[in-house]
Amino acid sequence: MRLGYLYIGLFFIGLNCSPQPKNPEKHNNIYTYVNPFIGTDGPGNTYPGATTPFGMVQLSPDIGIPGWDRIAGYYYQDSIITGFSHTHLTGTGAGDLYDILVMPTNDRFSQQIEANNFKPFSRFSHDEEGASPGYYWVNLLDYEIKAEMTATPRVGVHRYTFPENDSTKIHIDLGYSLNWDSPTKTFIKVVNDSTLQGHRMSTGWARNQRLFFEMRFSKPFTSFVQEGDSTSSKIVLHYQTKDEDQLVIKTGLSSVSSSAAGKAIQQEAKGGFEEIKQKAEQEWERELNKISIVTTDTNKKSIFYTMLYQSMLAPTLYSDANGEYKAANDTEGKHLNDTLAKAEGFSRYDTFSLWDTFRAAHPLYTILQPDRVPDMVKSLLAHYQETGILPVWSMQGSETNMMIGYHAVPVIVDAYFKGFDFDAELAYRACKESAMLDERQIDVYKEKGFIPVDEGHENWSVSKTMEYAYDDWCIAMFAKALGKTEDYSYFLRRSENWKNLYNTKRTWLQPKDPEGNFIEPFVPKEYSPYFCESNAWHYYWFVPQDVDGLISETGGMEPFTQKLDSMFSYAPEPGDKLPLFSTGMIGQYAHGNEPSHHVAYLYNYVGKPSQTQKLVRQILSEQYKNEPNGHCGNEDCGQMSSWYIFSALGFYPVNPAQGVYDLGIPLFEEVTIQVNRDSIFTIKAKGVAQLPYVEKVLLNGKELQRNYITHKEISTGGLLEFILTDDPALADKNSKPTPMVDEIY
Repeated sequence: MRLGYLYIGLFFIGLNCSPQPKNPEKHNNIYTYVNPFIGTDGPGNTYPGATTPFGMVQLSPDIGIPGWDRIAGYYYQDSIITGFSHTHLTGTGAGDLYDILVMPTNDRFSQQIEANNFKPFSRFSHDEEGASPGYYWVNLLDYEIKAEMTATPRVGVHRYTFPENDSTKIHIDLGYSLNWDSPTKTFIKVVNDSTLQGHRMSTGWARNQRLFFEMRFSKPFTSFVQEGDSTSSKIVLHYQTKDEDQLVIKTGLSSVSSSAAGKAIQQEAKGGFEEIKQKAEQEWERELNKISIVTTDTNKKSIFYTMLYQSMLAPTLYSDANGEYKAANDTEGKHLNDTLAKAEGFSRYDTFSLWDTFRAAHPLYTILQPDRVPDMVKSLLAHYQETGILPVWSMQGSETNMMIGYHAVPVIVDAYFKGFDFDAELAYRACKESAMLDERQIDVYKEKGFIPVDEGHENWSVSKTMEYAYDDWCIAMFAKALGKTEDYSYFLRRSENWKNLYNTKRTWLQPKDPEGNFIEPFVPKEYSPYFCESNAWHYYWFVPQDVDGLISETGGMEPFTQKLDSMFSYAPEPGDKLPLFSTGMIGQYAHGNEPSHHVAYLYNYVGKPSQTQKLVRQILSEQYKNEPNGHCGNEDCGQMSSWYIFSALGFYPVNPAQGVYDLGIPLFEEVTIQVNRDSIFTIKAKGVAQLPYVEKVLLNGKELQRNYITHKEISTGGLLEFILTDDPALADKNSKPTPMVDEIY
């Protein structure tokens, strides 16, 4: 795979040497500050294509070559495009989707290469490419064809502008696959000279995916040739074009039927390309306008609004307009009609990267997406009703079982305590039953109070124990609120299971064998199978349900502070083996991977908020850039970007299900947030560019005697003022350690 990249880079050397997209000098609309190319280089794994907020369609260019760098289909360092497919994942480490590839060609270029499986391609240059929310364009240099993309929630819209040519072709390739994705059954039907229907069934990271489509062309094709077999259907449409001729293609998607996909076109994609593009831009403008920032730094403004944009690329819409969708209980061999479900009164979402997004993305949605949060929770509960378990990492109506924990639980519990409307008893039953299963080593966890080391690949025993314990705390709080006293006591005891792996002699959370003996030798900085994509340094701090208890186990405030200091100062040595996901390093802290995301805020708990403020500023400035290589790690379906949004506002949810946000320091002098439609929450920090510490914080004119703010205080609107200083001692003098708050509401 890497050889393929090298070949392409050498073959077309010198074509893609342009710098990253420049920021415009002046903007009339917020959406124009967004740079969709952030994360398309380096480890970000984002895509630059056209989509709408939380939309089903992600119409984006595909390089056509597999590999880690091209998980999202596109890689900024490459210099060819093999087509434009309609579905992509944003910022993950998993290679799936890439459904329904479309590529325009003519007889000006016919070269083929093995690296992209001998499919049609064209060179392109970043000098002749651009993207903004809801829109992507590029000139396909070898054909002199301009390609433009826009989208509605369920429809991808292409516009191609051609040169004069008697052999213009549109290739529609359902056999195209990349990375983990593989088609299992494909079909294309020619309805008439301007309409196609079909489906692409596939398996990959998500098994048994079903995608139906209808494709409508603004001009009839003169002839066509169908190729391939039942797993690689392809059709080539023929046109004769004059100079500047344009063709618009509208592709509706559905997990139910081609006719449903056609209805999506009728309902959502009326009018021409420009009209649809304008509606997509307006939709993004409405969403981005929920937060207004005051700054003269256009780079910071671009980063902020790009992060806000990327926070809204997942979860993705999954149901048709009438509520129908392929149920999550679908298995190979079942008749389609037996696997349909219907979302009654809500929109069904999927692409839940819960191990990542429970930490900050979903809490951010409770502030900015109050209308969507109930639908997201109901979508999680629909998955439970269809399968008997809450999703772990679900997409396209399928459970991938990627990563660990049962982190739909904190998302549901957080939404419950924040007052969102859904069936609480159903939600509690889903949470409890998901935590009582005898699979994914939960049976062993229930029996022993920890998960021991075994011979399995990626055992992740310490990480699983700690994440299960956190989720159990969430269930305990839910049970208490619903008056389920026995369950409350049971799950509260389970939430302390992390202590069963605490080695007091070494002051580390350490793996045990099945007999309960600590594993030796044990080197905390090593990346071992005992920790999920991390080491003992990263996971030491993951006790958000009981930070006070962790401080106590560590030996008190002073030893805890010393260990926290070491986390950020003990840098890897040159000979240390660092895995792919250890990026954004500050000492042992790895901002490129989610388990570290709350750690900088833990200084609040030991009366050292100045250190939180210093580190948060450092991470904001060093780990996010307004350039293609602007993410220090996988963006992960909105988590990396949501960390930035929260931290730039001046607070962060250390415990994501507690309704509490720990205070940091704002990045901007003034921010206004639209909350609950008719309320405004304003944040002010005068002199923030010169003064790096917080002397005190006022809420509605009254000084806060704590280092946190509640969700209720934000959602009712008001004014939060940070009074700043250049003296860290003064910042710490007025601080009180943050207590753990079991009951906020």
